Amino acid sequence: LANEFGITSYPTLKLFRDGNRTHPLAYTGQMDAEGIVRWMRRRASPSATLLQDTDTAATFISSQDLVVIGFFKDLGGKAAQVFYEVAGEMVDVPFGVAEVAELFQAYGLSADTVCLFKKFDEGRTDFPVDPARGLDAAELTQLLRVHSLELVMEFTNETSDQIFSAKIPHHMLLFLNKSSSAQLTLRDGFRVAAGTFRGKVRRSQGGDVAGCPWGTPASVSPSPAQVLFVVVDVTGYGADVLPFFGLTPADAPTLRLVKMENNRKYRMDQDAFSDTAISIFVQAVLDGKVKPHLMSAEPPEDWDTRPVKVLVGKTFEQVAFDETKNVFVKFYAPWCSHCQAMAAAWEELGERYKDHEDIVIAELDATANELENITIKGFPTLHYFPAGPGRKMVEYKSTRDVETFSKFLENGGTLPEEPPVVSEVPPEGQGPPTTAGWPPASAGQ
Repeated sequence: LANEFGITSYPTLKLFRDGNRTHPLAYTGQMDAEGIVRWMRRRASPSATLLQDTDTAATFISSQDLVVIGFFKDLGGKAAQVFYEVAGEMVDVPFGVAEVAELFQAYGLSADTVCLFKKFDEGRTDFPVDPARGLDAAELTQLLRVHSLELVMEFTNETSDQIFSAKIPHHMLLFLNKSSSAQLTLRDGFRVAAGTFRGKVRRSQGGDVAGCPWGTPASVSPSPAQVLFVVVDVTGYGADVLPFFGLTPADAPTLRLVKMENNRKYRMDQDAFSDTAISIFVQAVLDGKVKPHLMSAEPPEDWDTRPVKVLVGKTFEQVAFDETKNVFVKFYAPWCSHCQAMAAAWEELGERYKDHEDIVIAELDATANELENITIKGFPTLHYFPAGPGRKMVEYKSTRDVETFSKFLENGGTLPEEPPVVSEVPPEGQGPPTTAGWPPASAGQ
């Protein structure tokens, strides 16, 4: 059964409808009772409520902090069908549809439009349907996710899923202590700066504006927001993510920008909290004018006399790319159970090769040290850096025991049963960096 239905991880939930065995629907909701019920209710009934008069529409809009209404001249058309598809996936937001001319007129619309109504920020955002392109489900979902977020989010247990599911490419973080009234005032400038990077917002009619203060609905260009602004309370829920940034509560207030595709962190040379300073800094990062801030621990005094050499960010380059050495490195996380399970084997390997002039066994704590051009997606990750010119790197993907490690080393970085995964590592300062998403999670072990 697992093979038939392509089950590769657990738990996996699938919905079978009307005895259809060939096309079950994959479950995409939250993995808890409330999420499963909400998802199933959306699937068991029409995904959007039909609104037929102004009173019903007004009641629907006021019923929740966020609602989406699709205004379509033809509810049987392609655009409306895409809207129903999106409504079926976004089960955490109520969706409605309207076709009658009375409602188009009541909400100032003349053409097919998707409207997001919210009880915060600008109150309403419109997404006009392009007559030529129609609606794209993925694009509409992303736009709705982005504009369902508050202009400035606070990182909490309730909002963390929203923050990361929106898939906004950059997160600008203000770390502060909420018990300090002086630090709380810094949110004002942070909020003003956030408006600059929300995405292009314009009036439905008339000239360009930053929002819609007079009740005129804002309409949005198809490009989603580039930067999400987030406040992190260093003494509250945000305390757990501080080590990931190399911070302590005493460092607040401070700012960091995270590029989500590679988890690179950027910081100002000196924190300045005015909206102008924040906007200039964010734009400079977007323009590629700011280098990432790479964390590095200090090397232990005996780092190079141990059987397993202890590398940190500052010493990695000189050791791993020494052209006279073959260097085998374990990238680990202290909390990773898989790393702990293979720790004894790695130490034994170090003892076995400690007197070999051309072989180095090493390890690096990848949660405390960042490397500009090495991608670490899970723990442990093992990479072999062969001697010789060039910056070659071979990924080790076989059994994690001493004998197999030894066979790999004695065979020059390959195993008979599998071809090596060789890549070129750009010099420092060139090429893309690594890792996936803040806050750190053990799910990638």
